[in-house]
Amino acid sequence: MRFPKRPMSTDEADLTPMIDMTFQLIAFFMVLINFTKAEASDEVKLPDSDLARPPETVPDFRILVSVLADGRIMHGGAIIDRATLLKPYLDRELLSARAQRVEVGKIKVIIRGHMNSKMGKVQEVMEVCREVGLEDFTFRVKERPRLPGMNRFTPLDVGGRSPRPGPSASPRSLAAVG
Repeated sequence: MRFPKRPMSTDEADLTPMIDMTFQLIAFFMVLINFTKAEASDEVKLPDSDLARPPETVPDFRILVSVLADGRIMHGGAIIDRATLLKPYLDRELLSARAQRVEVGKIKVIIRGHMNSKMGKVQEVMEVCREVGLEDFTFRVKERPRLPGMNRFTPLDVGGRSPRPGPSASPRSLAAVG
């Protein structure tokens, strides 16, 4: 049995590709949000700083390491008791970077230290990173909230003297953590 062919109207557009693309974008952003949440763990309460500023450039490859309040280390969702046990994880990250053709010098290690963690633990993490050849570090901190009308820079104790904002102390001359 033959069905009569109806002529297609030219004013109707096929919406299937647009709907398909919309669902793909929704799925992409849902996955992206989940990765961002995994990196920024609530277990790490960052210290605040007056000199916090966003990074000027986006690194080619980054490795995120968190130091928890009790001194344990977190990387990629895994919690590690000692800094020396971080080495295999860093080796795996280096292999991943090499597979993406990223030079070791362009890999940035981002260390998120809990505000109550000991600085010695952060130094241990840095030492293990240096052992595998990673030298570029960034420390994550929260920007300290400022009251309206307050000066942008607060005096810091640098070698027994406090720099004052002015012509000699610019934002670039003050050591900031990004």
